[in-house]
Formats: sequence, C-alpha cells, structure tokens
Amino acid sequence: MNDNVSQAQRLAASSLTSFPVNEPMPSQSTTTDSRTSSAYSASSAPQTPDNWPHPLAEDAFYGLAGDIVRTIEPHTEADPAALMIQLLTTFGNVVGREAHFMVEATPHHPNLFAVVVGDTAKSRKGTSWGHIHSFFEPVDDLWIQERIQNGLSSGEGLIWAVRDGLGKDDIGVNDKRLMVVEGEFASTLRVLKREGNTLSAVMRSAWDTGTLNTLTKNSPARATGAHISIIGHITRHELLRYLDDTEAGNGFGNRFLWGCARRSKCLPEGGRIHEVNLTPLTDRLSEAIKFARKAGRIEFDEETRRLWHKVYPDLSEGKPGLLGAMIARAEAQVIRLSVIYALLDLSTVIQKEHLEAALAVWQYCEDSCRYIFGNALGDPVADSLLKALRDKKPNGMTRTDINKMFKEHRQANQIDRALRLLEELGSAKRESQETGGRPSEVWFAT
Repeated sequence: MNDNVSQAQRLAASSLTSFPVNEPMPSQSTTTDSRTSSAYSASSAPQTPDNWPHPLAEDAFYGLAGDIVRTIEPHTEADPAALMIQLLTTFGNVVGREAHFMVEATPHHPNLFAVVVGDTAKSRKGTSWGHIHSFFEPVDDLWIQERIQNGLSSGEGLIWAVRDGLGKDDIGVNDKRLMVVEGEFASTLRVLKREGNTLSAVMRSAWDTGTLNTLTKNSPARATGAHISIIGHITRHELLRYLDDTEAGNGFGNRFLWGCARRSKCLPEGGRIHEVNLTPLTDRLSEAIKFARKAGRIEFDEETRRLWHKVYPDLSEGKPGLLGAMIARAEAQVIRLSVIYALLDLSTVIQKEHLEAALAVWQYCEDSCRYIFGNALGDPVADSLLKALRDKKPNGMTRTDINKMFKEHRQANQIDRALRLLEELGSAKRESQETGGRPSEVWFAT
C-alpha cells in the first residue's frame, strides 16, 4: 500500500484551519489579558498524542466528498477525518442497495459501519455528525425523519426496524434503509456482553448480506434486502474497556472502520457555516444520490484493475494480534469505499482516483487502529505475560515465576496457550537451562 500512498501524501495536512489548537490565536486584548489568554491556551489546548495517525491524505479529498468536507471544515472544531468518514457512511446508506461490486459470488454494497474514536469526550465527535446530518437534510428529508434511529439493544430489535411483513396485519417495513447512529457506542458494546444477546450476530449479517433472522422461538420476524449502516462515537478508553476478546476475534470488530478524531482547532464563537451558500454542493449531492440509486453493478476499469492487483497482496495479508483482528477485512472495506467514491462521481466504473481515495481513507483507519490497539494481542493472559517478560529483560522468567505472577488465578492450559501464541508470533522465546537436575524452562521477550 505504500506504493500508492506516498509519504508526502500521508504527511500532507488536510486542514484548512486558521487557528489550530496547538498554536496561539491572535488577540487584540491588552498585554496582561494576552498573557492570561496565552497561559490558559497553553494549559487547556489538547496535544497530539504519540503515535496519533497522520492526517487524512490528500487523495481522500477527491471529488464531491472532498468539496463538502473542505467547505464545512473551516467552520467547525471537528476533525476532518471524522467529517469524511461519516459523510461516506451516510451517503452509502442514503443511496440504498442497488449499487454493488461483485467479489467472486459475493456482492458488496455501499453500506459501511464506522466508529469515530476520540481520546476524550471533547474530541467533537457529535459536532462532526451534526454537520453531516445537516448537509443531507435538504437532499432526503424523509430519510432524515424516518430512517435514522438509535438504541441498539438486541438483534431482534434491529431486525424489527427493517422487517419483512408478517402477514395481512403487518406489512413490514418498505424502506429497508436504516442508519443507526449511536452517540454512546460504549452502551452498544456493553449490550453485547449480555448472555443470550443476539445483537452481534445480527449486526454481522447486516454488514454481510442484509438477510437477518434469529433462531429465537418468540421472535418470528426476519428481514431481507436490509441496507443497514452504523455510525458510533466512543472514547478510546471506553473502547478498550468494553470491546472484549470475543467480539474482537469473531469478525464483529473488523466490519467497522475505526477512525481517530480530535478537536481540530479552537473556535470560541463557532463557525459561520450558515453564511455559506451550500446550494451548489447539495444540488451535486442530490444528483449523485439519484444516480447511485439506479447504478447497478460497479466494476474496475483496466487502469484501476492493475492498481488493485498491486495493492491487494498487502491488503489481504493477515497481521498478528488484536490489530490484525480489527483490520482483517481491509480489502472488502476498500472495495466499499471505492464504490462510494465512484457513485459520488456519477460513475459505474471505479477509476484510479476512486481507489486511491478509498486507500487513503483505509490507511487512516488502519493507522487509527494501530494507535488505538497498539501491540495488544487480544489475549489478556498473553498480553500480561508479554509485558512481564519485557520488564524482566534480560533475565527472563521461569515457569515457576510465571505461575507465581498469576497467583494461581490462571489455569495451566491458559498459560500454555499464551506462551505458544507469543512463541508463534515471535514475541517470546524459550531456553532450556541446566540446573544440575531437571532442566529449567526460561522464557524471554524477543
């Protein structure tokens, strides 16, 4: 993927801001007031954390999506990446299920699941959604009023929102589009932990096929042709706390685009988006939606096919640990993003620029996952053990040391499994040391 997204592009700042949060704002106050203001700004302005993803690359701002985000961006403290990811997700839901790209025998539609992740509650996640929501109001008011919902609590509830008819007394839901917006996505993750809850399985089916049902005896509802998209907001701390190993490893997590967001600038009086004439952009957006609803099958052109063959091996190659589990559907996510960029461009052919834009968005999401999940392996025993081994360098730990570390709270088979995982990933190695009797097995972090 490094071949198509250059280092210069990844370092290119996408912001059009006048007053970034890490630079002092101009002031016309007195010297004393200026000193007070500067001191306050220095203490309160958020700093960029280590390993924060590079700004969204310039390629991501291709076409209509880029024009919309660049128009909104100077008038908001929201992160441009949060605006872009939610814009693409929203468009992909509004246009419905007609457009599709075939991967072998599997159609991929433009419905996305995306979660905006902030380090704190002050990362302007809700603000970013507010701007995108407002942009679509004059384009499809009926969708705004009826097809945006929240409150993910059960698989049965999600099916009911897009259900087929149950008989003459229930005609079901005709509009199979559903945009679920969860401002507190941590609540959704907590729901997944409840015994017997079917939400995770139904959400996975919603991303995959749009055919939803459960084996629950008292819930006869089913849905076909459902076109469900999800936008969630969460802090990094909440995500790491509530996303358990099962949901990370069973394919739930990798059906989502995870994008980091932080406050992009300081606007004490807010922006002046209300003074901007948005009609030319909303007219273009309306035209793109009408086109997309009749688009049918989407395909690569020859130049794009060559680029796809070049980037596909890297996209489809698995990576270890929790990071690998969360980005395991990279190629499918890029395909869906490419379809959306093509539709925004009134094209049923994915051109090189559309794929490059999709790759830029995916690169940001992958970098976000790397920041969020770091080098975690997704196995709490293995993660704890690796940390302990690193702390004990260069002396290592014997099996007796390891057992004492867990204070008999872990079974031997759990520890064996964790050690095997670390050894397979090349994160730890074992050595046999002579003791005068039975050799001692000592483990070291590599």
